[in-house]
Amino acid sequence: MEAERADAVVWRNRALMVFDRVSVPVAVCDVYGQVVLANPAMAAECGTTPGRLRGRQVLELFRPQEAGQVERIAEALRLRHRSRYQVSVCWGAPGGAERYGELTADPVSDSVEETPALLVMLRVLGERPAAAPDPVRAGAVERRVLALLAGGATTARAARELGLSKDGVTYHLRRLAARWGAANRTELVARAYALGVLVPGVWPPEAKAAETEQE
Repeated sequence: MEAERADAVVWRNRALMVFDRVSVPVAVCDVYGQVVLANPAMAAECGTTPGRLRGRQVLELFRPQEAGQVERIAEALRLRHRSRYQVSVCWGAPGGAERYGELTADPVSDSVEETPALLVMLRVLGERPAAAPDPVRAGAVERRVLALLAGGATTARAARELGLSKDGVTYHLRRLAARWGAANRTELVARAYALGVLVPGVWPPEAKAAETEQE
């Protein structure tokens, strides 16, 4: 008996080693689609590590393109059918692009009577490039804040002139700094001129009207 257990442990470890080294994205899920085990290739598609995928719902990670597919598979699993199931999915890849492909789920268990687990494999079919961000985007209030800042206004003065709280002004500045990658207020003003948000050669500073105003 002890020898059999030792052999089982050895073969389990070998199977896990192969599982981890397979280049195809693979996961083992329970019958409800919750990830029990994932290999590094599957985790890489989600921009994370295998351990962080454990407990996640596979159909939240990979969005089905047809809801009807999922409903038919769920019904088949309730009836303990053991066919191979395929779902067309899309997901956000690391870097912002959107990928699309196919999930294949095979019910597996030691016996017909047992509730099966799902061996899930992902086939990547293609990728849609991420939409290029618009670095110039600045809403009407943000432009007015920048104009006041360029004229030497303090946070308190900008708040009074715009009818905002000081925290409200700071909030807009933080949004702009994050959007433009600016380290401080001086750099924010410099970028506003470089991007054409503020009108050059005008005093007091003046903001250009936004084509599409967004707050």
